[in-house]
Amino acid sequence: IKEVAPLIQGGGGGKQNMAQAGGKNPAGLPKALDKVRELIATHAS
Repeated sequence: IKEVAPLIQGGGGGKQNMAQAGGKNPAGLPKALDKVRELIATHAS
């Protein structure tokens, strides 16, 4: 969340097994989703 939320001018938090975020810039959502995919791919391999 800490790496992705700034892309939508947001913040977030959660627990080790669940997190959530919100933001003020929906136009940044495509970049944020790309970053999430990148992080998942990095940690899954």
